[in-house]
Amino acid sequence: MSLSIRPLNPIDWPAVRRIYAEGIATGNATFEQSAPEWDEWDAGKLTAPRLAAEVDSAVAGWAALSPTSKRHVYRGVAEVSVYVAASVRGQGVGRALLAELVEQSEVAGIWTLQAGIFPENAASIRLHERRGFRIVGRREKIGQMGGVWRDVLLMERRSRIVDWLSS
Repeated sequence: MSLSIRPLNPIDWPAVRRIYAEGIATGNATFEQSAPEWDEWDAGKLTAPRLAAEVDSAVAGWAALSPTSKRHVYRGVAEVSVYVAASVRGQGVGRALLAELVEQSEVAGIWTLQAGIFPENAASIRLHERRGFRIVGRREKIGQMGGVWRDVLLMERRSRIVDWLSS
């Protein structure tokens, strides 16, 4: 398997949307019920970093950051999204994407990364823990899916490189 990580481009959107839909279909990746159109997805993400993972020259995963607030004080805090195609899950694609996302987020001055993960998504929890995230809380019955209340674990990674006092 040939794996590379590169910037995500708008031309990647059909593959990114398909991979996002695969994640949604698991029922344990997001509260979203369908993948949005490009304009909506684009508007909700920071412009960088946005990453695409290629396996054998085809987009097989993506990662991006969303702002947590428009307030200036939170300019260095972002929420992580990492999605991997079903056909390559468990083969290191998510690990490579998250590692690069963490590195590039620090270059961009992000001092805190957070992730909201369903407790049932053990693979995602392990992936984030391996990159220095820790569980900081459990949001009980934060939202419903199919009429069932779901909890979300709040995970956080604080940069040891970005000096939030001078950012």
